[in-house]
Amino acid sequence: MSEPRAIIYSDKEKPFERRHPWVFEGAIQSVNGTPEDGDLISLYTERDDFLARGYWNSQSQIRVHVLSWHQDETLDETWWQSRLQRAISSRTLLNIEHDAGKPNAYRLINAENDGLPGLVVDRYADFLVLQALTLGIDQRKQLIAEMLNDLLHPAGIFERSDVDVRAKEGLPPSTGILSGQEPPPFVEIVENGRHFLVDVHHGHKTGFYLDQRESRDTLRHWLRDDPDRQERTVLNCFSYTGGFSVYALNGQAKRAINVDSSADALALAKRNVKLNGGQVDEADYVEGDVFQVLRRYREAGERFDLIVLDPPKFAQNQKQVEGATRGYKDINLLAFELIKPGGLLMTFSCSGAVDADLFQKVVFGALVDARREGQIVARLGQAADHPVALTFPEGAYLKGLLCRVW
Repeated sequence: MSEPRAIIYSDKEKPFERRHPWVFEGAIQSVNGTPEDGDLISLYTERDDFLARGYWNSQSQIRVHVLSWHQDETLDETWWQSRLQRAISSRTLLNIEHDAGKPNAYRLINAENDGLPGLVVDRYADFLVLQALTLGIDQRKQLIAEMLNDLLHPAGIFERSDVDVRAKEGLPPSTGILSGQEPPPFVEIVENGRHFLVDVHHGHKTGFYLDQRESRDTLRHWLRDDPDRQERTVLNCFSYTGGFSVYALNGQAKRAINVDSSADALALAKRNVKLNGGQVDEADYVEGDVFQVLRRYREAGERFDLIVLDPPKFAQNQKQVEGATRGYKDINLLAFELIKPGGLLMTFSCSGAVDADLFQKVVFGALVDARREGQIVARLGQAADHPVALTFPEGAYLKGLLCRVW
């Protein structure tokens, strides 16, 4: 039986000639054959020229996720194992500082950016955490887990496929053990010599913001080189489990204040600070809505030497961009009003729908409205274990600016 074919409209071919891995419903003129959801399907032009192959899902706006651009490539178990190996091997080339001879926590497989659309795998010490974001990966996740066992021999592989994007694929949330041991309530990892407890069962993303590793270290380096660092107060907004605060205190900041809406996250932040030799002052852990807390600080006349803004995703899609930009402008305006002259703002957006140019314009608008002066001293982004495929600009979701404010 021949493999089903999706015929692409002639005026929709260009993205696939440029090897973009998403095929939306509107690009497909017709389908020859009757593919089941998750089946492999080939893409062809109206002129009957081969374009690519991938897996099919009739329930998603993205009808096909492309796996291969080569007509003679067989997408069998050997292919999947070699593609996994390619991603894993590339991580050995990364400049990740580590203890005990090897990296301890990092992203192993970054979905489309590693040629494996819909698959995310993160390593936390002896455990792997897998996210199956698409139906095609969900159907193959047990096979993938077996291959990862053969390649890496982890203590266990835990699934955290509990993200909203699965609903767009017609999939319910799914969590649990795929193989081996169940991870403990908190897995201890080492990052650049700092220790963190990670809740891989319930924490954000797969448990920790691995993508911010290099930005956390950037903060530490700036403080380390500051002769007045021991007098500096850092305000860490949307602090989660205190990653930036641990680095700030390790950089010898006088004080790091954590603001987050989650009491559980703040409790773990305290444990992480203690784990790294820091002293915990309850006043430095503020539970509440960050927007409201910053307004209270402004009314009270508080000022800070360095502010970190690392909010959750404000825009899930293009329709939400306008509202997201209002949120980013508001939060950055408040921050600019709270920074001491000569202080630093480290501000981020993880909304893929908000590109770097738009984000910079929003931050510029907030600066103007705050009647402050500022300069960009560094551009920040996701860590090297979160590579971006040149054919998939959407992979560059994390944008950050380090700004000096006058």
